[in-house]
Amino acid sequence: MGLSRGLSEGGVRTSVSVVTAPLLPVCAWFNRSSPNLTPLTLSNLLPPSQPLFLPSLELTILLEPSDVIAVRDRPLMLACQVEGESPISITWRKNGLPIVVGERVQVLPNGTLFIQSFQKRLDRVGSETDVGEYDCAAQNRFGMLVSRKARVQLASLPKFHTHPESMSVDDGGVARFKCQVNSVPEANITWERDRTPLSTTDNRYTLLPMGILQVTGVRRIDAGVYRCMASNIANTRFSHEAVLNVTGEASRIYKEPVILSGPQNLTITVHQTAILECIATGNPRPIVSWSRLDGRSIGVEGIQVLGTGNLMISDVSLQHSGVYVCAANRPGTRMRRTALGRLVVQAPPEFMQWPQSVSKPAGGSAVFTCVAQGVPEPHLIWLKNGKILMPGDNVKLTNNNSTLAVTRITSEDEAIYQCIAENMAGTNQASARLAVSLAKDLPDSPQGLTATALSPSALQLAWIQPPVEITDGIIGYVLHIRKISEPDSRELQEAVSKTTFQHDFTNLEPATTYSIYLKAYSPLGASQQSSTVVATTLGGVPSPPTFFTKVVNSTAVQVLWELPSKPGKAEGFRLTYRRVPHADFQGPVQFPCHVNAHTISRLETGAVYEVKLVAYNGNGESDCAKRLVSLAEEGGENQCTCRQESEGSMGGIVVGIHIGMACIIFCVLFLMFGYRHSLFCSKGTQYSWSVPRGEDRGQLGQNGIPKEGVTRPVEVTLELVPQVGGPVC
Repeated sequence: MGLSRGLSEGGVRTSVSVVTAPLLPVCAWFNRSSPNLTPLTLSNLLPPSQPLFLPSLELTILLEPSDVIAVRDRPLMLACQVEGESPISITWRKNGLPIVVGERVQVLPNGTLFIQSFQKRLDRVGSETDVGEYDCAAQNRFGMLVSRKARVQLASLPKFHTHPESMSVDDGGVARFKCQVNSVPEANITWERDRTPLSTTDNRYTLLPMGILQVTGVRRIDAGVYRCMASNIANTRFSHEAVLNVTGEASRIYKEPVILSGPQNLTITVHQTAILECIATGNPRPIVSWSRLDGRSIGVEGIQVLGTGNLMISDVSLQHSGVYVCAANRPGTRMRRTALGRLVVQAPPEFMQWPQSVSKPAGGSAVFTCVAQGVPEPHLIWLKNGKILMPGDNVKLTNNNSTLAVTRITSEDEAIYQCIAENMAGTNQASARLAVSLAKDLPDSPQGLTATALSPSALQLAWIQPPVEITDGIIGYVLHIRKISEPDSRELQEAVSKTTFQHDFTNLEPATTYSIYLKAYSPLGASQQSSTVVATTLGGVPSPPTFFTKVVNSTAVQVLWELPSKPGKAEGFRLTYRRVPHADFQGPVQFPCHVNAHTISRLETGAVYEVKLVAYNGNGESDCAKRLVSLAEEGGENQCTCRQESEGSMGGIVVGIHIGMACIIFCVLFLMFGYRHSLFCSKGTQYSWSVPRGEDRGQLGQNGIPKEGVTRPVEVTLELVPQVGGPVC
């Protein structure tokens, strides 16, 4: 048993048809998303002086059969090269059915399928043909691996279904001939005039690969009989003949631009060449230009103009997909005609994530993930030992078949599992093996794991070296680390050599708490994990937590606090409380970092309590946050006896200031509204000067001036004398 050769640096597969040996736990030894941890390599597992010995190779298809076009009565060979633990048997299937090997069809020792004489039909009455989809299957004691399907077609060149048509063109005009034939493979089409190959040195002649001949600036010497010739490995054919007549002299009459043939909708695969036709006529000769309907630039790389306006895009990519606009403009004006054509670029499936081989004990669970992208979106199917996998009681497919989960594993689940990604542009496949291991065959869990903070960005891990007889069966260790309070899906992993019993994690975050455990691996699988240790990098204590209190009832208070914005900044929280004015605090009550609420019960009714909360990590505790809370019953005397102490609560001071300000504002408003009310309530009253009574009137002279000898009042007062029955304010 040994390590896999099907993994490259970082644990990424280099082949789409890779499976693992009896157990290759190294499939788990890669850093999933960490920018802080160093990339993992297989060299981490062995010291530089120790070679990577592979006595057992995983079952792998090194060379898969390719799509081919066969010629009748000629030999055909389809390659299938594999490696893995012997013995390996290779069989072939056509259209899903086993191929019968005989004198005409043989499987060579290297796995190649050899058909001595390719036939469309085996005999005059039979309907069997060698045309179809072929795949090879390699099998050893670990399971079966199936190659991609190779499409085998028979070379053919049938009759033309479109022939060139005769036409008459004015001198200086534009001529266009077209011929089409559905051939396998695509035929090479050339043109003749008067049974003589047409010269391609004249730039007035444009030959497009799809069987189109364009002649611009037609002259009298261009008149003649035209035909096209199609040829491929199967045959050569000539089309019907068409006559080109050149009439009159070059016309000077104005003619609006006309597009004789615009771009057609085209669907091709990435890296192919796209040709969009556009030929126009008019007087004066129009200028042909190209643009995209979405306004994006066509670019210049790989772009070429054929003839007077045909657009050729070499090595197309997905970005070239879109609607292209051909415009024929009259020189010097805005007069133009346009034609549209859609270019669709497809891409065969490519894997973004491969399934990884695992070894699991009976009764356990295994999850395989297969993520592929392509245009159009690929469809995923799973195979188990070469047969389509059907979901069942312990087999589930989720996330559009990208995730395969096998639960309650038994020995029957041990197999090679393949993920097949298919779309209209092609197929791709990846594989992994599920090995069922026995607990007695696995190494013991590592012992004595400890963690020490070295700096704000580094932790040092160490564990006890096992006895020699155990070390010999171990091929490496894997350390698992994550920030405390983060989910397991954010876990990072780093592999170390079997001879290493101390390792430094670097590029970590300062003042952050991490949870770490260790597993030992043998060729049969992983041990149980070691005990988990918690360690905090240097760099300070957490910030004081922000918390709030809520009176639940007369004897209980709920405390709620905010969790740190970044996981790992606090290892946990400690809460204490005391009844004011007692000096002794009760507690502390300790909480993990993901808890943010607690209810304090069995308190004294009507009492005032002080609550303190701190956050802590491996570097110590934060400053404490304090709050005062009163449990006075509703309707009772809400008397608050405030006592100035050295540890007075800032929250109590703020509350007192707010209450005082509210009282002042209330008094001011009361006085203002009271005075205003007194003025408006004067309705029904009379304002009168105090005047002498009737018996005193004789003392006044004319115009109310006192007679001589009568004393004048010193003061005159204004009185509000209420009328009988009027309102009194």
